[in-house]
Amino acid sequence: MARSYKKPAAQQRIANERIHDLFTQAKVRSSKQPELARRYVALARKIGMKYKVRIPTELRLRFCRQCNAYLLSTNSRVRLRNGMVVVSCLGCKHFRRFRYKC
Repeated sequence: MARSYKKPAAQQRIANERIHDLFTQAKVRSSKQPELARRYVALARKIGMKYKVRIPTELRLRFCRQCNAYLLSTNSRVRLRNGMVVVSCLGCKHFRRFRYKC
């Protein structure tokens, strides 16, 4: 079995900064240029996988895993049902559920 290789800390730090920058650019572009925002999210995910950096939770909840769309109020729907938050992407009809406590 192959050993798991971890990238150097400096590379991981740079990758993390790059992921944050790409998500801020996706947020700015998402209303006017949704395809460009989708490309930025896809690049951020690819960088995270290549350098083995986890995307932070607050950013992970802001995009659709199916179509890489940056989710805003215009292209998503948020509903509360039975102790769950249901976030639906209106582009691909994919949804995610998160538990919450009352």
